Amino acid sequence: MIHFLIRWAISSLSIFIVAHIVKGIEVSSTATVLVIALVLGIINAFLRPLIILITLPINIVTLGVFTLFINGALFLLVSKIVKGFVITGFWPAFWGYILFSIISFMLSSLAIPDL
Repeated sequence: MIHFLIRWAISSLSIFIVAHIVKGIEVSSTATVLVIALVLGIINAFLRPLIILITLPINIVTLGVFTLFINGALFLLVSKIVKGFVITGFWPAFWGYILFSIISFMLSSLAIPDL
């Protein structure tokens, strides 16, 4: 349970940082950031593997680069689900998710050394 809470906090902090860095991504409140992190985690756990499996031929041809577009699209999907989370277009979502991944990885490396 503590591992889940640490990951949730890391994701929330990463989203908060991304919203302040990437133009076109806005978050209305801290509570919204917590909801975004939870919804994004659920989508990444259940929907993302299914989409990657369906698009496997495209991923093979593009050597996995298409996965970046899938991630951006899912980030945009979260903005459509969660009120108070606004992404103005695909490209802010694309770059925002890349930055989110980098920040989450770095914070996870610091907080959870067994990665």
